[in-house]
Amino acid sequence: MKHIWHVQSMDQLRKVAIEFLDFFPIPKVFAFDGEMGAGKTTFITHLLQHLGIQEIEGSPTYSIINEYLNPSGIKIYHLDCYRITDKHEVLNLGLDELLDEKAYFFIEWAENIDFILPNDVIWVYIRNNDIDSIREISFQI
Repeated sequence: MKHIWHVQSMDQLRKVAIEFLDFFPIPKVFAFDGEMGAGKTTFITHLLQHLGIQEIEGSPTYSIINEYLNPSGIKIYHLDCYRITDKHEVLNLGLDELLDEKAYFFIEWAENIDFILPNDVIWVYIRNNDIDSIREISFQI
C-alpha cells in the first residue's frame, strides 16, 4: 500500500513525521530518496524530534553517521552517504555491520550503499515542486 502526503508548511511537515512514525512503532531502516534541497534532512530532523531527541547534530554530511539514544533507550542513526563513492569505503566504515543493529536508521543518499541495505528497507521519496512549493512525501509497504 502506498502512502502519500502533500506538505506546504513546516507545521504540516511535523504532523507528517508523527503520522509516518505511527506506521513504524519498532526500529526499522529507512532510505530517503530526493534531490539536493528536497527536504530530506529537515524531515529526518522532525522524525528525530518526535522520537525524543532533544539535541540534534544536523546532517552528518562530513561525519557520515550521527548516533542518538532516545529517552526509551532506543538507538537511532542518521546517515548521510552523499560522500561515499565506492563499495570498499562502505565496508571499511563497517556500515554493513552497523545495519545489523536493532535501531532506527534514517539514511540520506542511500542509493550509494544500496548493496548492503536489508531486503525490508522502507524507501521514502521526497519530491519538491518548485512551482507551488509543495513537497510530496511517499513510501510503500
